[in-house]
Amino acid sequence: MKKLLLILTFLTFLVIPTTSIKASVPIKILLVPGHDDEIWGAQYGNVKEAAMNLAVASRIYGLLKKDKRFEVHITRNTDGYTKEFLDYFSSQKDEIITFKENAKKEMQAKIETGDFLEKENVDHNIVSANTAIVLYGINKWANENKMDAVIHIHFNDYPRATKWTIGKYRGFVIYFPDGQLANWKESSLLAADIFTQLRKKYVTSTYKPEMAGLTPDQSLIALGSNDTLEVSVRSVLIEYSYIYEKKFRNYTTRHQAYNDMSNLTTVGIKNYFFPK
Repeated sequence: MKKLLLILTFLTFLVIPTTSIKASVPIKILLVPGHDDEIWGAQYGNVKEAAMNLAVASRIYGLLKKDKRFEVHITRNTDGYTKEFLDYFSSQKDEIITFKENAKKEMQAKIETGDFLEKENVDHNIVSANTAIVLYGINKWANENKMDAVIHIHFNDYPRATKWTIGKYRGFVIYFPDGQLANWKESSLLAADIFTQLRKKYVTSTYKPEMAGLTPDQSLIALGSNDTLEVSVRSVLIEYSYIYEKKFRNYTTRHQAYNDMSNLTTVGIKNYFFPK
């Protein structure tokens, strides 16, 4: 709790009028429901994380689309990746690989000169080569299309004996870029506003490295690792809870949770961009 209060106090001091987006210009939001139908992430019973991610992201998409102040994009729908992103990943594959490799080389040079300090991060699954291209491709697309924010939607998991095993951890966590990455500051403030809303209904993760509920990270591609997101592109990754939690074990409570999570997240996004 002391760590959480320290983080929130620190972020509060950073709340200055830096959100320099004119109300007349639509806020550009990209929603990224994590994983896909081929690599679906976590699973509990017959429920796959990719489907859960899409359910929440689609609801947030619908809520933001109703507000004319936002221009909303989403990477995939019930048919898979949208044509825009499928075409981009295909036509820009070589450019994405070059973008990724150049960023890694530049970051390695910074590490060697001491301009960037590597830190211990929460353990994450190692992504495949194809998934890395998709994630770096999303970052490249977000930069080129001048997104104001990229919101990655996920549900958490921890190694279990079988897909029917109930794990020991629960709760949500929001990841934002490490303080050495270009887009960290505004991303952390966006994360804090979403956190404030989700905390009204849900507990923060009981997994020790995530207990603060707001967790900086320098290794997640989604957050702009290797400085692959421009300073103006805010990025957060939300792990809404652990996939085996009781509320997801039947259809009714699962879909009620989707509604609650999407509503609270949308309020957090709006509060950040249009503070009262």
